Amino acid sequence: MKIKSYELFQVPPRWLFLKIETDEGITGWGEPVIEGKAATVKTAVDELMEYLIGKDPMHIEDHWNVMYRAGFYRGGPILMSAIAGIDQALWDIKGKCYNAPIHQLLGGKARDRMKVYSWIGGDRPAEVGDAARKMAEQGFLAVKMNATEELQYIDSYEKIDAAISRIAAVREAGGPGLGIGIDFHGRVHKPMAKILAKELEPFRPMFIEEPVLPENNEDLREIARHVAIPIATGERMFSKWQFKSLLTDGYADIIQPDVSHAGGITECKKIISMAEAFDVAAAPHCPLGPIALAACLQVDATCHNAFIQEQSLGIHYNQGSDLLDYLTDKSVFQYREGYVDIPSGPGLGIDINEAHVRKMAEEGHNWRNPVWRHADGSVAEW
Repeated sequence: MKIKSYELFQVPPRWLFLKIETDEGITGWGEPVIEGKAATVKTAVDELMEYLIGKDPMHIEDHWNVMYRAGFYRGGPILMSAIAGIDQALWDIKGKCYNAPIHQLLGGKARDRMKVYSWIGGDRPAEVGDAARKMAEQGFLAVKMNATEELQYIDSYEKIDAAISRIAAVREAGGPGLGIGIDFHGRVHKPMAKILAKELEPFRPMFIEEPVLPENNEDLREIARHVAIPIATGERMFSKWQFKSLLTDGYADIIQPDVSHAGGITECKKIISMAEAFDVAAAPHCPLGPIALAACLQVDATCHNAFIQEQSLGIHYNQGSDLLDYLTDKSVFQYREGYVDIPSGPGLGIDINEAHVRKMAEEGHNWRNPVWRHADGSVAEW
């Protein structure tokens, strides 16, 4: 079997899909994208696919190493996301060739279903109490929300108090059993992160996420000494080598690699398994499309330390198109009692509605995250 051709589809709301076709008629789908840089990743995929045309798609490990190691300059969000989508598509082909779900080829399932959480509140969190109540009524066992709007290095306790009141509303609405993930989103610098994390302890969050930017991961040491809340990070880390120092330093309790950003199924399986040796849990990042979610679930199925999965159904970014719109069988991601079954079909276990993909690719997108500024005019972290 040889790789014959490929196509890329930039589809709303902010995704990029890849279809790889073989000379035996088996096709694979991947989702190589960095939010806000879809066109840039698309160009990187074009460059990498020059090597893969005419190659045997079954040699995934070798192809991964060529795409990563044969480039003198390597790593980073763009190249690793391009590799990730290609890797997903190759695994999809391999699963379809053997008529088996990818998790069977990775050693088999460690679980039958995966706990999921849903987003509430938007970029500037508001009305989170009502949203949490609705999610609990729908059967979700956990939600995630942004903690704050923008914060300066040193900011007012008024903003801290506003954040605390929102989390209090979520806890009251959802009750003591609702898991609450609180995403600092890298918006909070160390001085304020210490204050906010300490104030959150009485509400018993499931975790706090990216309390500082990943380039400041050394600051996790001080935050971990201040609070007992589990600390999650990793959505902006892209290889096992970046996660190595995070794990050996020992201040992260949950890692969040993204299967569309951190080298795909091949690399994320290794990252999450590496974390298991450090007694660290995994909650893979995935505010993306159906291909990315399917890839996450195939990895989650095989990893004992994966405990919850992000998913984007109804997320505030999905304006005009949503997670299920691109699938022919929407029941594959049916959430029951806060869980989703591991897809059991061949490959990724999903059927892409290619006609709809082509239709929406004509519309395309040019999604960009907002640019925020502080009151003094300086750029704020989004």
